[in-house]
Parts: sequence; structure tokens; C-alpha cells
Amino acid sequence: MNNKALIFSAPSGSGKSTIVHHILDLHPEMEFSVSATSRPLRGTEVHGVDYYFLSEEDFRSRIAADGFVEYEEVYPGRFYGTLKSEIQRIWDAGHVVIFDVDVKGGVNLKKYFGDAALSVFIQAPSIEELRQRLVSRATDSAEDIEKRVAKAAEEMTYAPKFDAVLVNDDLEKAFAEAEKLVDGFLSKK
Repeated sequence: MNNKALIFSAPSGSGKSTIVHHILDLHPEMEFSVSATSRPLRGTEVHGVDYYFLSEEDFRSRIAADGFVEYEEVYPGRFYGTLKSEIQRIWDAGHVVIFDVDVKGGVNLKKYFGDAALSVFIQAPSIEELRQRLVSRATDSAEDIEKRVAKAAEEMTYAPKFDAVLVNDDLEKAFAEAEKLVDGFLSKK
């Protein structure tokens, strides 16, 4: 089971984090990969738990030293990425690494890990359903919701680049499908 990775990606509001937490609850041999960022801590965030918070200079020096599996400069000077040392730490503990990442990060991770990873694209049943989920969260302005919906429509075009597409139209069915995909992948030699 060592040196395997599970990659879950989805547009915002598709239920990705809910499904990842469900899988983690069922599999004590899995460990969540904590990403690195150059943005400052917010609120009650904790270094090493929510993110590895690095200065922009430290992030850039780790890029130069090939310290990332993947990274992206989301805004000028604002980086997010997956440290190779984080993956190695999880594998050294004998665990399977699990990712909850954006769609582009998921595609890049799959390219990096190849057959050692299962990549799952989670999507809402429709753009309109996705919009309703974002509205019901009540965490974003109407303008931000429309930006997220537009981004989601573009991200949906990435679905064919994943090993499996899981449509989250019923959470219990989505849980069962995710369990089946994960169990099938983990049982492979």
C-alpha cells in the first residue's frame, strides 16, 4: 500500500472536501497532504495543520531547489504547492497520501505520480445545482458566487483528464462510489 496517492479535485461547491473527509474517516492508513502557501495565516489557522506558511522568498528558494511536486503562482507573489518533503513524510509513516486540491493541481499531481495515483474528479450534477450549493453556503457575495460558477464551468472541461468522474447528485451514493473507487485502487499491487 506504500507510495500510493489519492487525488480528489473538483470545482468549488461540488462536495470534494466532504467526500475526502468521509474517506479519511474510513481509512486510518491514509493521511491528508498539507499544502504550502506564501500567503499569511488567517484567523485561527495553524502552521503545519492548515498549510505550511512560507515566506515568498522561502517558497521561491524551494522552487529553485526542486522542492515541490507541483506549485502554482495563483496571484503575483502568492504561491500554493505540494512539498516533496510532505509526501515523503507521509510515505515514511507507511500511509497513503490523499489530496484535496483544485482541478489544475489535480491534473499536475496525476502527471507526477502516474499509475501510483488514482485521480477522481467530483462534479455537481449541473452548473445550476452548483450555484445553488454556493448560495446556500452563505459564505460568498453574489459577485464571488458568479466568479466561482464561471470558473467551475471552465474546470468541468478538465474532467476527462482524471481516472474517474464522480457525479455528486446524492451524497450517500457519492460516498459509496468513492469508497468503491478507493478500495479498488488500494487493492491493486
